[in-house]
Amino acid sequence: MSGQGAQIALIVWRESVEALLVIGILDCWLRNADAESRRRGRRMLWAGVLAGVLLALLLAALLVLVGDSLQGDEEAWFRTATVLVAAGLIVQMVLWMRANGASLGRALGARMSGSVRAGRWWGVCLLAAIAVAREGSETVAFIYGVLAAGGRPAQTVAVVTAIGSGFAAAGVSYALLAYGSRVVSWRLFFRASEIMLLLLASALVVAGASELIGLDILPALSGPLWDTSWLMDDYGPVGGLISALTGYRSRPEAMLVIVFGAYWAFILWVLSRPGVGKRADGATTAAT
Repeated sequence: MSGQGAQIALIVWRESVEALLVIGILDCWLRNADAESRRRGRRMLWAGVLAGVLLALLLAALLVLVGDSLQGDEEAWFRTATVLVAAGLIVQMVLWMRANGASLGRALGARMSGSVRAGRWWGVCLLAAIAVAREGSETVAFIYGVLAAGGRPAQTVAVVTAIGSGFAAAGVSYALLAYGSRVVSWRLFFRASEIMLLLLASALVVAGASELIGLDILPALSGPLWDTSWLMDDYGPVGGLISALTGYRSRPEAMLVIVFGAYWAFILWVLSRPGVGKRADGATTAAT
């Protein structure tokens, strides 16, 4: 799998597990209802899931439509913007889950319980639709940003394969996590995926900075500061994968080094702030 494919698979894996977690929490609360309410509730739950998926696909179609309508500098600006927005959304998503994950299960459960008791089945549908649409929209934005960062059209088969791999990995991961595997825990999942996503965001930030240098918005400040292509070329099969997932460059200009360092300085500063360092483990309690 190419570096771009690995990026897409990673995004789909993480976002799909989060979506499955939300669906699992909502379904868990329906188990406490009587048989008729459970049947109606689950029907509306899956209707909401379908609506959320359709909303995400609508966003994907809109992004493709806008991207295809642009040419020249406009296309370059749009591509750069989507790369940087995707990086920002990834960071925001990671930080939001760290800060709010512990109360996610309780909040969703309270809303679901209220809808079930009052017989507001459309509330169940809406809750599921919003949750799935949020995860799906993030996935679409992230994937579009990754594809834009590639700078050249991606092969449809490769993209579909990467997405399918991400879905498959998500299904296996959720099954292991939901059934209390001793090998994989929710804490380990969130910790590992957070690190991988923050690394991926750094790769997108570096790609966005490269685009801005190409557009003469940012100065390169220097030629290559060093050359480690003899050890690992970022255009090679292994180096390309590492580059796509971390932002590694074998021959970086000074500006890219500054941007890379500033990104990680910002991330470390934010993570060190009170309240942000909390894990999202509590979100999983209601789903297991």
